[in-house]
Amino acid sequence: MSSPPPSSAPPPAEPAPLTGSAFTRWRNTYPRGFRLRRGLNWFVLGAMYASYYMCRYNFRFATPGMVAEFEFNKSNITDMLSAWALAYGTGQLVNGLLTDRIGGRTAMLIGAVGTIIVNLTFGFGSFVGSFSTMALIWLLNGWFQSFGAPGMVKINAAWFHRRERGTFAGIFGFMIQSGQFAINNLAPIILAGFTIGTWVVAKDDWRWMFRLPPLITATMVVLLLLIPKESPEEAGYPGLVNDDEAPPDEGVRAGIKESFVTIFTHPLIWFYAVAYACTGAVRNSSDQLAILYFVEQLQLDLSKKPAAVFYTMNLMPLMAVLGSFTAGWVSDRFFKGHRSPVAMTLYYFESLVILCAAGVIYMGVVGPTPGGVFLGCLFLVLVSLTANSTHAIVGAAAPMDIGGRRMAGFATGVIDSFQYYGTAIALPITGRLIDAYGWGVWYPTMAGFGMIGGLAMWRVTCKQRRLKQQAEAASIGET
Repeated sequence: MSSPPPSSAPPPAEPAPLTGSAFTRWRNTYPRGFRLRRGLNWFVLGAMYASYYMCRYNFRFATPGMVAEFEFNKSNITDMLSAWALAYGTGQLVNGLLTDRIGGRTAMLIGAVGTIIVNLTFGFGSFVGSFSTMALIWLLNGWFQSFGAPGMVKINAAWFHRRERGTFAGIFGFMIQSGQFAINNLAPIILAGFTIGTWVVAKDDWRWMFRLPPLITATMVVLLLLIPKESPEEAGYPGLVNDDEAPPDEGVRAGIKESFVTIFTHPLIWFYAVAYACTGAVRNSSDQLAILYFVEQLQLDLSKKPAAVFYTMNLMPLMAVLGSFTAGWVSDRFFKGHRSPVAMTLYYFESLVILCAAGVIYMGVVGPTPGGVFLGCLFLVLVSLTANSTHAIVGAAAPMDIGGRRMAGFATGVIDSFQYYGTAIALPITGRLIDAYGWGVWYPTMAGFGMIGGLAMWRVTCKQRRLKQQAEAASIGET
């Protein structure tokens, strides 16, 4: 399919959504069977992306074993995670732009196959114990995983109206967190060891963390090939075009130059990107270092499947889902599709939670006692709630609003890349500070990012207000 010529001017910064009864009438025009077909489409895409998460968060459960076997310190572990984040962030930019050209399903397939190969390589090829080799392998995993989010968001941008996308972001949060929930429950089983016939998985053999989850991703590859369609038109539902999108005869793909220029010059994109860097700095630090925190600060033995770890690691994605869905629904229902007011509030609340946690930890009450373990787990759950709420609406809903059905892939790539650039900067600093001063510096290191994210969202709100005033003034002038 040939690319349409670049438009002479970028689309409006914030297209006016349908409101009130107009939106209700539009939504009620969905033909019979459309919602079921869209749900099936979305379920397979979400399950595929959840399997990406299983092949990402398996790393944190392997870290205590790698530390014990190879005598890695927190700096080594966070450097490996930083390499992954740099590759993922850069991949989001490059592969997000490519996704608008090749299509979302192809992008997700490329990422899935690469993720499978890299995880199996890590599981079977990491006996050398070389930090540089293991970091390189995990860096490649970051690159292939970066195909996932642009591909999924691009497809769903064609299937969801603007006033539905916040709720979609909540469902997006549920699906991806289901991958984290799955690995949280599968990992203790693997680390405890088991025997099935002649197949023996030894206790605490962390390499199996990279051998079993990719098999689930391989299953999802088959389903991705058979079921999802990139647009309603491909599934036999023509004419269901959002009020702020290109006409159906232009399809869902855009030329590389057109997508690059349109998204890079969008008046809101970089404010969202800066805010998302703050989300990444907090979210990935709390997620990826939680297991080491349990082992070293709270002195919990993972092989004994402690209840504190089980409940915390399952409550974290559960609260993340609750926060994601609520934030998306509120932005749709009460703010007519505007994301910035909700995100700004969440960032400020996140800062408050982190500051409270830092104060309690500074007093020395978080440690290997029942009360200390409870507080340590509680703060992780609260941080997960706030960080993942912004993760969904800033990283999923906003790119669809900005890029539409034709350029949501690159919009996602630009915004999401900054989440991981923020991670790549924050994690090495965090690891070195923990090595030098202990776990007491963990939360203070995260504390400022929420405030910066809130300020960025405040700037988005101000910019949207000015753009609306300019559009109204121009409309009056034309009349």
